[in-house]
Amino acid sequence: YVFTLFNFKFSPVEEGRVPVFHEDVKVWEVTDLSSGEHIGLWYLDPFARPGKRSGAWATSYRNHTTFDGKQSVLASNNSNFIKGNKGEPTLVSWDDAETFFHEFGHALHFFAADVKYPTLQGGVRDYTEFQSQLLERWLSTDNVINKYLVHYKTGEPIPSKLVEKIKNASTFNQGFGTTEYLASALIDMKLHLADPTNIDIDKFERETLDELGMPKELPMRHRTPHFGHVFSGEGYATAYYGYMWADVLTSDASEAFREAPGGFYDKEVADKLVKYLFAPRNAMDPAEAYRKFRGRDANVEALMRDRGFPVDGE
Repeated sequence: YVFTLFNFKFSPVEEGRVPVFHEDVKVWEVTDLSSGEHIGLWYLDPFARPGKRSGAWATSYRNHTTFDGKQSVLASNNSNFIKGNKGEPTLVSWDDAETFFHEFGHALHFFAADVKYPTLQGGVRDYTEFQSQLLERWLSTDNVINKYLVHYKTGEPIPSKLVEKIKNASTFNQGFGTTEYLASALIDMKLHLADPTNIDIDKFERETLDELGMPKELPMRHRTPHFGHVFSGEGYATAYYGYMWADVLTSDASEAFREAPGGFYDKEVADKLVKYLFAPRNAMDPAEAYRKFRGRDANVEALMRDRGFPVDGE
């Protein structure tokens, strides 16, 4: 359902036709659903094994470009699911499924790219992450639940009451999580504005938190001695706030789908998402691209609603 919404068709490639680096890896051909045009290949490496990196990630072995002739995409999703016993399905948790959707969002971003120059394939971190976070929202839609989130013996979908409990639990402890995160994000920025001459980092941290009104009962998510983001390169320095801005964009874009006649399967909103947010990659200013998609800037109140915080006037 998610494939077709964004105008992709995924067709399994016959085993042996495409070389793979491990027998667990399966390959799909990705084509344009409307024209049948070849877009690329998607590699799925789902299972844990000795020597494999932990966690889950998406990567591209080759990106789309038309600079020196059209180049198709080679992209992969990688997970560490525990393979079921022979003849039994592989069972994953809700969190693992959500992570899988997140990483698949990155893959869709790779396949939707429509840029000429290879250097425009990237993008600012918050903008790139929000597009994959947005894909997580499809996990709890009825279409996905009824087709994929089913009991492996009875075939019955996960009960709607249980899904509702999962959604309600998502706002638990958000006050704590938001505050500890913001403390680190603000310290990150203030460190880069501070005079580094003979700085006493312990004193700086305590005084800055006092100025911010940080509750004594809450710690920073990352204390400065081990806060690796602060000076870890151009991609992260002064940019820890980006994770929350990605959440703002995700929440606001989610509301665009919720408000549409077709909900999360509204074709008009999905087409705009691909046209303005997926396809241009870094060839368009992110803020301008978002305005073209949404018709306005992102609304911070959307994040507040998502996290269960009261919003003025509501």
